[in-house]
Amino acid sequence: MRSAGFSYPFLPYRLTGLGFSTASISLLLALFGLGWLTGQLVWGHLADRLGRRATLVSAMTVAAVALPLLAQATSLVAVGTATAVAGAVYDAPRPVISAAVADGVADEGRRAGISGWRHFATNVGAAITGATGGLLADSTGLPCLFWINGAACAAFAVIAVRFMRPDRPPRPAQRTSPGTGRSAVRDARLWLLWLVSTCAFVPIAGIFSIMPLLMERQGLPASAYGWTQVASAAAVLLLSLPLNRWLARRAQGSMVRLLAASSLVLGAGIGAAGLANTTVEYAAAAAAAVPGEIVAFVAATAVIDRIAPPRARGLYAGIWGTTLATAIICAPVLAGWSLAHGGPVLVGAVTCACGVVGAAVCLPLGLLLRQPRPAQSLALAH
Repeated sequence: MRSAGFSYPFLPYRLTGLGFSTASISLLLALFGLGWLTGQLVWGHLADRLGRRATLVSAMTVAAVALPLLAQATSLVAVGTATAVAGAVYDAPRPVISAAVADGVADEGRRAGISGWRHFATNVGAAITGATGGLLADSTGLPCLFWINGAACAAFAVIAVRFMRPDRPPRPAQRTSPGTGRSAVRDARLWLLWLVSTCAFVPIAGIFSIMPLLMERQGLPASAYGWTQVASAAAVLLLSLPLNRWLARRAQGSMVRLLAASSLVLGAGIGAAGLANTTVEYAAAAAAAVPGEIVAFVAATAVIDRIAPPRARGLYAGIWGTTLATAIICAPVLAGWSLAHGGPVLVGAVTCACGVVGAAVCLPLGLLLRQPRPAQSLALAH
C-alpha cells in the first residue's frame, strides 16, 4: 500500500499548486498530522474492541473515499476537511498490525525481526512512491496521485478481507475497560517512550515536511524531492538485512540505549539538510539518517511489546503511534518558524536539537524499565 502512498509526501506540492500561502500550507500539514494523531488512538482502540481485521477493513474503506475527495477539493475548508480525514487513515494499519503481531508471536527476537522487515517494506514502498510519484506528477498531474492512493487503499481492504484470519472481538469482560485505559494513562514508561519517540521522529517527519520546504526554497522541483526518497530507500535496502539481524540478537535485553543512539543519528542526519543546496546533498542527508530510523522503529516497538498488557495491545500501540503523528504536526511548525527567524541553518539546528532531547529522555526511561513492575505501573498514579 505504501508503494502508492502519495497523499502525504506530495501533499505540500498539491497545496502549493492550489495557490495557498505558506502559512496556510503549514496549517494544513499540521491538520493532517492532527488527523493522524486522532486516527492512531481511534484505530488502536477499535482494534481491541472490534477485532484486528474489522478495524483494518473499516479504515481502508474510509481512505478509499477520503483520498479522491482530497484530489478534487479546491477551497480551503474542503481541502482542510479532506486533509484531516486523510491524515486519520494514512497510518491506520500500524497499531492494528502491531497488535496482531504481538498476539501471534511470543518470541522477542522474532518480533524484532518482523518489526525490522515491516519498516523495510515501508521504506521500499516510499522509494516507489517517490520515484513513480515524481514522474507521474509531471505527466498526469498531482490529483491523479491521490486517486491512485485511494484505489490502493480499496485494494488493501479487499486483500484484508480475503487473507486475514477472522478474529472475534473479545468478550465484554475481556475488552479494553476504562480501568485499562486509566492504567495506560498512568504508565510512566509509556509516556517517557512517547516523548523519546516524538523527539526522534521529528527528524523523520522532516523528510516529508521540512525537506520539501527547504528544497522548494532552493528552487528544486518535485521530481528532485522524489530522488531523495529513492536515496533513502536505497540506504534501507543496503542496511536493513544486517541491522535487522543485529537488532534481533539484542531484543532479549534493553533496547533503550539503542533508541537513544538512533535519536542522535536522526537529528544529525536530517539536521544536515539545513546546510544542503543541491539534490545530491539533500539525498545524502536523507540517506545518513536511515540507520537511526531503522533502529528507532525496531527498538521502540520492542519496548511497547514489553510493557503493553495483552488486553490493551491495540491501545498501547495506538498511543505510541501518535508519536509519529505528533512529529508530523511539530515538524512543519518548527520548520516554518525556523525558516522565518533564521533560515535553513536554524532549521537544521532545531532538528538536531530534537534528536538530542530524545536521547536525554532515554535515561529516565531506562531506569524505570529496570524497576519492578509495581513501581512502574504506579509511577504516575500519585
